[in-house]
Amino acid sequence: MSTAVQDINRDAAGSAEAQRAEIERVFAKQQAYALRLRTSTAAERVAKIKRLKEMVLDRAEDIYKACYEDFRKPEAEVDMTEILPIVMEANDAIRHTKKWMKDKRVRPTMAMLGTQARLHYEPRGVCLIISPWNYPINLTLMPLVSAIAAGNTAILKPSEMTPHCARLMEDMMGELFDEQEVATFQGAVETSQSLLAQPFDHIFFTGSPAVGKIVMGAASKHLTSVTLELGGKSPVVVDKSANLKKAVGSLVWGKFANNGQTCIAPDLTYVHEDIKDAFVEEVKASLERMYGSIDGIENNPDYCRIVNNKHYGRIKHLLDDARERGANVVAGGLHDDAQDFLAPTLLTDVDREAEIMQEEIFGPLMPILTYSDVDDAIADINSRPKPLALYVYGKDDRVIERVINNTSSGGVGINTAMMHYLHGNLPFGGVNNSGIGNAHGEFGFKTFSHERAVLRDRFSSSFLMQPPYTPFTRKLIQWTMKYFV
Repeated sequence: MSTAVQDINRDAAGSAEAQRAEIERVFAKQQAYALRLRTSTAAERVAKIKRLKEMVLDRAEDIYKACYEDFRKPEAEVDMTEILPIVMEANDAIRHTKKWMKDKRVRPTMAMLGTQARLHYEPRGVCLIISPWNYPINLTLMPLVSAIAAGNTAILKPSEMTPHCARLMEDMMGELFDEQEVATFQGAVETSQSLLAQPFDHIFFTGSPAVGKIVMGAASKHLTSVTLELGGKSPVVVDKSANLKKAVGSLVWGKFANNGQTCIAPDLTYVHEDIKDAFVEEVKASLERMYGSIDGIENNPDYCRIVNNKHYGRIKHLLDDARERGANVVAGGLHDDAQDFLAPTLLTDVDREAEIMQEEIFGPLMPILTYSDVDDAIADINSRPKPLALYVYGKDDRVIERVINNTSSGGVGINTAMMHYLHGNLPFGGVNNSGIGNAHGEFGFKTFSHERAVLRDRFSSSFLMQPPYTPFTRKLIQWTMKYFV
């Protein structure tokens, strides 16, 4: 090994060691400050959320620029999928944090007559928020709103895949907060490992199931609670009773917004065989209405790019593998390696063993499968890990309820795609392979809080059952057993 290479390796090791020390320093500082935040008032927390909201709106132009530089995301999509969700989450917390913080009275059971019980919401403490690259601003700052509302400190670890957005958030958080309350660390795997080595009180991770398992494993060493927002192959069932134009318009937007790089994007589309041809034609027409000719979509400013060449190569491989196994490309397929560009692509006759049928696509490929009996679609859905979302399009409520009642998913959309994410009064989260725990609104507040049971004895008779166990005491216990059994 040359001296120059040795120097580079030594510098890299030194830099990693310096960051580990800095993480430990900031973590210790937040541990101390978290104790002060246990008694913070609703007004104090709301004031911080208001400042965060105002900064997001004030820095909108910077957010547009960062998202464009990272993956050419159009401003309209930035507004709708990055800025608006944060503002809505902040508004909800501003209006309701005081109510959420209030102790909840709990009625006594028969055995607890003479006592008073309540639930007290206390902050978890020092929280780690690890966010992904597909919606880098939204998926970092929305959970931060919940963490602040619940009275925690937070360390943010944005994705290195979107460096412009990560740098912008570091700058914004540094301007808004002291590091003892909110701090940001940038980096790749080594940074994440150094952070996960700390005994956080809670970890909120958004990303893939594979990395989620690593995070959960690291958290187990400290018995740290986790919220995992993961993903999976979110299925779509299109019944022959569906309003095809409306259904396809919703589905196409949900599938190809952000170039398909969405954890709840439709992944596998099951279409009743009677409407397959009409469905394919309507998808083509809908794409043309939204983006113009598919052949010219490369120049459309409303269609963003795959985040980097690595992910582009992965998605391109899924397409090539499906083709080699006999899949038909009925629309799209155009690509440009230099731009990480891949047009919206519709695939039919896809081999069930193709790689695109096994892993989450996370890109602009739409495999279209057919069924004659909805039970066949349900069986295929149930043969796979539980997804983050499931969508059903149709007017026949019997079919819709059959799909919902016989499958499992984090959330469900009926005649809509992805919009349940924006409903602040619904929990957002997965199940098993697609995640653990919930986010948004009061559910997010509870995620970052510990529900503490508080019981006060006023005039209960429980002391009568304490030792010594005299004949009278034993009879009282026996009478109590008979009463409750």
